[in-house]
Amino acid sequence: MLPSLWPGDLLMIQSAAYHEVVPGDIVLFVREDRFFVHRLIEARRDAERLTWITRGDGMPNNDPPVAASELLGRVTAVSRGNRSFVPSREVPSLNSALAWTLGRWDRLRNLALRIHAIRLQEDLTGAKRFIRSVFSAGHGLPGVSPTRTPHP
Repeated sequence: MLPSLWPGDLLMIQSAAYHEVVPGDIVLFVREDRFFVHRLIEARRDAERLTWITRGDGMPNNDPPVAASELLGRVTAVSRGNRSFVPSREVPSLNSALAWTLGRWDRLRNLALRIHAIRLQEDLTGAKRFIRSVFSAGHGLPGVSPTRTPHP
């Protein structure tokens, strides 16, 4: 689902009835004991049942139809780093172009994923440093006085 969703994103999933999902929603479904998060492209109704057509943003082809029993819910919020947002049903033109490119050029996709992993690691390192600075020697905690240990 690059670039709409990246590794490390936390997804808020809400169960949804068949009539509550609309094209453009990002949905969670299960197939062959695997979970998939893809965008809903269209709903199809034949004489016997309703199915959904989904596709990852960077994928060239649609997925096989998703049956009602496979649909688990839709993505209602995404948390990335220190911000949260509601995913858009419309994929901006720039994201569509980037998704097309990342879906077809393995080297560029691998480079983008490596850069993303480095940024995540830097964010984690910065967060760890911040937590250590807050909790080391009681700094910033009301009612806690720092203690010093003599060094030999």
